[in-house]
Amino acid sequence: MLPDLSKWNVAHDKVAVILVDHGSRREESNQLLLEVTDAFRQQSDWTMIEPAHMELAEPSIATAFNRCAERGAELVVVFPYFLGPGRHWNSDIPRLAEKAAEAWPAVQHLVTAPLGLHKLLLQVIDLRIAESLENNAGR
Repeated sequence: MLPDLSKWNVAHDKVAVILVDHGSRREESNQLLLEVTDAFRQQSDWTMIEPAHMELAEPSIATAFNRCAERGAELVVVFPYFLGPGRHWNSDIPRLAEKAAEAWPAVQHLVTAPLGLHKLLLQVIDLRIAESLENNAGR
């Protein structure tokens, strides 16, 4: 579903999305964000999607923002891949996005809410419980 972008005065193909997780010293944790980003690219209508880690690993928010701007993004949407609100969503990610945007004054940006309490997440919880019960039956 494509949103109405008229208030932003930007074409759909000029919108970039950055999926941001915390970042980790564990490579398998950082790899998961790349897998999520690839899966999101395959099912999304957005044409520019980049992964970023808030800290501890590359690509950083600044690196991802630069990639988007270099590809012609006029609006960068920073999506915190976090379950709930907190200091990172409330303060750290907006600060890092603002700092990255300083090099690109013509590029608009915003930070979305985290995943939070969404009815689809409740379905995912239910599915994970069912999968675990089936996969671990009799143990």
